[in-house]
Amino acid sequence: MFEFAALTYGLLASVILSAAQRNRKLARPHPPMLVYLGYLLCGLSAGLALALAYIGITLILAG
Repeated sequence: MFEFAALTYGLLASVILSAAQRNRKLARPHPPMLVYLGYLLCGLSAGLALALAYIGITLILAG
C-alpha cells in the first residue's frame, strides 16, 4: 500500500511540475486545475513533513 502511495505521489509531482515548467517557458497562464493540484501537492507535502516530524520527536522523547 505504501509503494502505491509513493508511486502516485511521485507521478503527480512529476506531472504537475513539468506542466508548470512548460507553461512558464511558453509564457502561458496556468489552468485552474493545475493550480489546485499544485496546492494539493504542497499541502500533502507539508502535512507529511509535520506527521514525520511528530513521529520522530515522540520517538526521541519516549526513548
